[in-house]
Amino acid sequence: MDFQPDVKLSAFREEVRAFLHGHLPDRLVSRQESVRAAPADLMQWQRILNAHGWGAPYWAAEHGGPGWSVQQRMVFDEECAAAGAPAQDVFAHKLLGPVLNHFATPGQRDEHVQPILQGERLWCQGFSEPGAGSDLAALRTQAVRDGAHYIVNGQKIWTSYAHHADWIFLLVRTGFTGKKQAGISFLLVDMKAPGITVRPIVSIDGCHHLNEVFFDEVRVPVANLVGAEGEGWKITKFLLNNEHAANADLPTLLRLQRQLRELGFAQRLGGGSLAQHHAFALRLARHEAELRALSMLGQRVAAMEEDHSPAAHAMGSILKIRGTELQQKMSELALEALGEHGAVAYPQAGEDTTAGQRLPMEDAARGIAAEMFFRRAATIYGGTSEVQRGIVARMMFQL
Repeated sequence: MDFQPDVKLSAFREEVRAFLHGHLPDRLVSRQESVRAAPADLMQWQRILNAHGWGAPYWAAEHGGPGWSVQQRMVFDEECAAAGAPAQDVFAHKLLGPVLNHFATPGQRDEHVQPILQGERLWCQGFSEPGAGSDLAALRTQAVRDGAHYIVNGQKIWTSYAHHADWIFLLVRTGFTGKKQAGISFLLVDMKAPGITVRPIVSIDGCHHLNEVFFDEVRVPVANLVGAEGEGWKITKFLLNNEHAANADLPTLLRLQRQLRELGFAQRLGGGSLAQHHAFALRLARHEAELRALSMLGQRVAAMEEDHSPAAHAMGSILKIRGTELQQKMSELALEALGEHGAVAYPQAGEDTTAGQRLPMEDAARGIAAEMFFRRAATIYGGTSEVQRGIVARMMFQL
């Protein structure tokens, strides 16, 4: 891998910055986001990107994307995060999109691709179930064929943003003999279909982004089956490579790095700034070194996936482990940097404070504790760190 500065990449970075400066509405800018933007804001930003030809930055040119290199995609993510732009719908763009491009029928692509690009359709992911999270192949939600439809019954849990989603891509059991992986299929389901119930789960950060989703005699057209019956596990393995990279979340790590630097120089301790104290400076330097190494690993994994390297899946698991662990360490350090202010439940942006008075450190501290709590789950969602280490052990060391 060549680590010399790339003049063309620098020019592309300036192009992205200029675009963001000229097209990102002020009201969409957010500096502290542990959860994604409101649906209307997310969809507005998607329409702006698509009008510029950047509506599918992670897709190849033949699939409607801009045809960017791995490095260009990373630059785009970095600059959008630095500018406070809403993140795109990760489920549609990084997870489902590649599946549609590689496995879907022309009719399925005609049905779903343009609404994604135009910001007209949001998606959620129906994988985890009670008792079938890390052991995903143990899922029990059933889809029984009934003429031109499947009848779906079962439950999904920890379904992020199901309360905002228009559609869900769903793993179901269509076969009941042989290896449990062999009976899994991949369905696209309209969230407005009769028989679907969404119940909220409020997580430890105080936010509602998780849900339970129940399916009671839901009729789904057979035409919504992606691939053949029983191919869901193959499709899922393809999708999970992209999910591991998405969950490493390099843009969030870069934002946390900037936040830590700002806190370090703003907070005072013993007559000087917090950044001048050895203990804080050492931890910050270690985190920044880990982030640089992780960024290089991210480029390597993405390049391996483009080359269809057999080792990409295991390397993606390493990226997921290290990225999510670093999210936790950096968010914990940010909370510690606040000192006693880290224990205050600051109001969310737009909420009224008590008697209209502003609290000390309100602007700097808002959202930091919530983010720290949110990131506690980072080593669980998308496949626990224990499962990822098992993948690495089997695929790289034949253990």
